[in-house]
Amino acid sequence: MRTALNRHLTTVRNLGILAHVDAGKTTVTERILYATGTTHRRGEVHDGTTVTDFDPQERDRGITIFAAAVSCAWDGHRINLIDTPGHVDFADEVERSLRVLDGAVAVFDAVAGVEPQSESVWRQADRHGVPRIAFVNKLDRAGADLDTAVASIRDRLHPAPLVVQLPIGAEDGFTGVVDLVRLRALIWADGAETAVAQPVPPDLREEARRRRRLLEESVAELHPQALEEFCTAGALSERTLAAALRDLTRTGDGVVVLCGSAYRNRGIEPLLDAVVAYLPSPLDVPPVRGTGGEERPADPRAPLAALAFKVSATPTGRLTYVRLYSGTIEKGDTVWEAGARRTERIGRILRVRADRHAPVDRAVAGDIVAVVGLKSAHAGSTLCAPDAPLVLEPPSTAEPVVSVAVEARTSADTDRLATALARLTEEDPSLVVRTDPETGQTVLSGMGELHLEVAVEKIRRGHGLDVQVGRPRVTYRETVVRGVTGHVHRHVKQDGGAGQFAHVVLDVEPLEAGFEFRSTVVGGRVPQEYVRAVEAGCRDALAEGPLGGHPVTGVRVTLTDGATHVKDSSEMAFRTAGRAGLHGALRVSGMALLEPVVEVTVTVPEDAVGGVLGDLAARRGRVTGSVTRAGAAVVTATVPLAELFGYATRLRSRTQGRGTFTARPTGYAPAPAGR
Repeated sequence: MRTALNRHLTTVRNLGILAHVDAGKTTVTERILYATGTTHRRGEVHDGTTVTDFDPQERDRGITIFAAAVSCAWDGHRINLIDTPGHVDFADEVERSLRVLDGAVAVFDAVAGVEPQSESVWRQADRHGVPRIAFVNKLDRAGADLDTAVASIRDRLHPAPLVVQLPIGAEDGFTGVVDLVRLRALIWADGAETAVAQPVPPDLREEARRRRRLLEESVAELHPQALEEFCTAGALSERTLAAALRDLTRTGDGVVVLCGSAYRNRGIEPLLDAVVAYLPSPLDVPPVRGTGGEERPADPRAPLAALAFKVSATPTGRLTYVRLYSGTIEKGDTVWEAGARRTERIGRILRVRADRHAPVDRAVAGDIVAVVGLKSAHAGSTLCAPDAPLVLEPPSTAEPVVSVAVEARTSADTDRLATALARLTEEDPSLVVRTDPETGQTVLSGMGELHLEVAVEKIRRGHGLDVQVGRPRVTYRETVVRGVTGHVHRHVKQDGGAGQFAHVVLDVEPLEAGFEFRSTVVGGRVPQEYVRAVEAGCRDALAEGPLGGHPVTGVRVTLTDGATHVKDSSEMAFRTAGRAGLHGALRVSGMALLEPVVEVTVTVPEDAVGGVLGDLAARRGRVTGSVTRAGAAVVTATVPLAELFGYATRLRSRTQGRGTFTARPTGYAPAPAGR
């Protein structure tokens, strides 16, 4: 029985499709579904007929906004696939998806190569240790070049690219690929649904042999067993080469590169073969580890360990998407929700295909499914066996950088708006709702202007609410530029009964980023438990700085001295002293205001470059690079986020609708005086 279960796990692939916006990621997903027989017609992004971009806003805007899970089968393997967003505003959707995936396909535009957001998602995958293969898409476009795209992958992402295909034809004449591992040609005739395997065309044989040799040499440099065979025999067998490519992909030492044109349905079958051959199964990844150090193997018979990574409210109920790392769940089972410390009942289990679902009786380790019936679970919740609890590390959530005030147009809709916002933040943890203490307004914060636009439109469409939205505002920070030494604060309180006493001496100095606390107190003048309380109080004080009540970053605090009272000192007293002491120290320190900045990549016709550069300068932008690529100019600049509101409309008007731009956060920079 165990052998049969393990055999099932070896045929599962959990992977994501990652890319910069408009690299063809959703089209790749659609062609995968078509090639595997999951769909019977090819969905098109421009027609609004895709399976994974099923939300009305996704179809209206022509971009992926919400990560969509689909299941399909290929060559006896089950592929659980997540099509992730490519726009930077929805990077948290990518983060939550990568947390539960075993592998990924990174899609690159054959003309543009590595673009800003493809670099960002690649770094996200690096952090999670997710093995990848690369698919260079759009080889049928004018200016497409596989070698140039591979060079940008090598130069900007720094992996060892292992190119296993050679294109046959270029641009409009792209008709197939040479498989360098098996030394055969795969040709897609016009209108053909599948490739026809043929001998390598005579005019490409010499080039194919040369590239196969380069591939063998690259693999031998990275793989000890392959190197041994290469030195002995002077070449690598097909079997050894394939095994080495699999090993290098799974360790991350190499990245297999394939190519094609998803729109023309060319290159998808070899991509699926590579997914099966090179990307890991749940058995090939290390056992999942709880925050307490507990390990759970990918074994259906082990105690349950599952992570909820997405919550979605549908007309038929609340869906919780979960990845099972170990154990088994069946309809009607009771599970332990570790975060809420309560039991939950599994109502139904659904195999997911975007917005359509097929009920199943059970799910086992390695599966990604949706569950109906969980009431308190949210993105990041751990589901486990009641008699074997553990907590899995939840996906990280980035801090929001843009805020808008939202309010219902009528007082009668105020409660409905509060309910809608609560549901919105439940589905998307990167959205934050708070009440402004000064104005009493409800403030919605997110990752960017588009992120907030989508959220507000979802309230309008999904809940039928007419809401008013204020102008977007960015989230500023405050930092220390000149510190203070020996700042003394005494907290003394006597109001009957036990009093409060705490005496602290603090040094404050600038730090490049973040917050650091240390203590140099000697002689036990402040006991260790009180030192921890002082640190907690200092962290409390970071919430509001002296310039405008913005969060404080870039500060190091040192507790240098202090005193206690034999009766009146307590952790609460020292926490209060730490908070008030740091507040006072910051008021006498030199402080500066920081504003969020983004790296903007603008692609425009060459004749519009002058106007675009002038507009960026007017927005306090600092140009960092400019290149010409395929007849268009690509300008890179660092711009304050606050200056980018409305930029899309301005750019379109300056370029007669031909200009596009993307932006990704790069941190904070000093804001000019008067901000």
